[in-house]
Amino acid sequence: MKERLLIWLVPRLIKLIIAFLSHTIRWQRVGDAYDPADPERHIFAFWHARILMMGVALKGCRGYTLISEHRDGGYIADTLHLQGFRTIRGSSTRGGARALLQMVRTFQRENCDFGITPDGPKGPREKVQLGTIQLAKKTGLPIRPVIWATKRQWRITSSWDHFYIPKPFTAGVIVYGEAVNVTADGDDEALQRVQQAMDATQQAADSYFG
Repeated sequence: MKERLLIWLVPRLIKLIIAFLSHTIRWQRVGDAYDPADPERHIFAFWHARILMMGVALKGCRGYTLISEHRDGGYIADTLHLQGFRTIRGSSTRGGARALLQMVRTFQRENCDFGITPDGPKGPREKVQLGTIQLAKKTGLPIRPVIWATKRQWRITSSWDHFYIPKPFTAGVIVYGEAVNVTADGDDEALQRVQQAMDATQQAADSYFG
C-alpha cells in the first residue's frame, strides 16, 4: 500500500515542483528553439544532471525519452508521462539492446523525436556513451545538444551526476546547440564530435550569466 502510494504521489510532487520552478524563472532561449511543428526529427541530448527542465526546453514534444529501468527511473518516467512525453525503458547497463531495438522500430513506425541522456544512467558524468551514437546511426537522426542553466542553483554533489536544481525567481537560459550527423562517422570520431558539441553547448549555457 505504501509503495503504491509513493508510486502515485512522487511523480505528481515532482511535476508540481517543476511547474513552480519553471514559472518563476525568467527563461531566455539561444539558438533555434524547439518547435513541435518542425517536421525535421532529432535526438535531443541532455546531460543526466539537467534532465529536470527537459519539459521546459522541449515543451509540446510528443517524442520518446529513454529512461533507465532502475526504480528511480520509474518515478522519472511517470513524471514525464504527466508532462506529455512518452518513454522507453532501458539503459547501457540494463535492457540497453532491447531498448535500442524498440527505439529504432518506434522511429520506423512513427517518425518521432527522441530525448536521451548520453551520459546516463550511471556515467561517467558528462561523457557521451556509445548507445547515443548507435541510435543515431540506426535511425539516421542528427543529435542535437540542449543544455539549460540558471543564474542561481543548487548542485547535489553527493550524486554521481552532480544533479542540477534551479533556484526559483532567478534567470535561466536554454541553449539549443548545432545538430551533429554521425551516420557516416566511425564510432570514435562520432563520440568525439558529439562530445565536442555537448561541451560547447554547455559552455555557452554555463557562461551566459558570467
